[in-house]
Amino acid sequence: MTVAFLLTSLVVAITPGTGVMHTLAATVTAGRRAGLAAAAGGTLSLVPHVIAAVTGLAALLRAGTPAFRVMTWLGVAYLLWMAWSALRDRGTFALDGDRPPRPAAAVFRDGVLLNLLNPKVTVFFVAFLPQFVPPDAPAATVRMLACGLVFMAVTLLVFAGYALLAGALRRRVLSRPRLTGLLRHAFAGSFLVLGLGLAFRA
Repeated sequence: MTVAFLLTSLVVAITPGTGVMHTLAATVTAGRRAGLAAAAGGTLSLVPHVIAAVTGLAALLRAGTPAFRVMTWLGVAYLLWMAWSALRDRGTFALDGDRPPRPAAAVFRDGVLLNLLNPKVTVFFVAFLPQFVPPDAPAATVRMLACGLVFMAVTLLVFAGYALLAGALRRRVLSRPRLTGLLRHAFAGSFLVLGLGLAFRA
């Protein structure tokens, strides 16, 4: 494990994407526990992608194959649904304090599905992991799997950090109706952009 790998993993994890956005949205609207559940779900969703990359199954999901296209459009549909939920003030993004918070299990499930339905994550691991594990290295498969697990650990720490930060600011956000409205639209716009970007690259 190299310093370059750890730094690269940290930069990739910190960069806002579906996992970060879902974690922030869940925390602000349902509390720190929901945010940590979203962080755990987003991290757990990486397991199949890492396994696929390590075992070579990702080759079956490369652009142009039917399996890749099906997964891509399922991912697009889910991202657009999340954007619609934010705009309609439903589900994870409900900001009405009179309503009970969404169960952590449901938030966890959404965190899993968001990345699980994104085949680009698998392709990313195919391009990312081999850069740090030469194919002729001893036990290359084991080392690549270890890198994948370390990447997941870094991701969990970063997502949990986002959840804790958003949790600390939650009361200030919810006490300002205009800000909550702007935030909801920002979340919706982010998921819309991510969904359209995924569709454009499909």
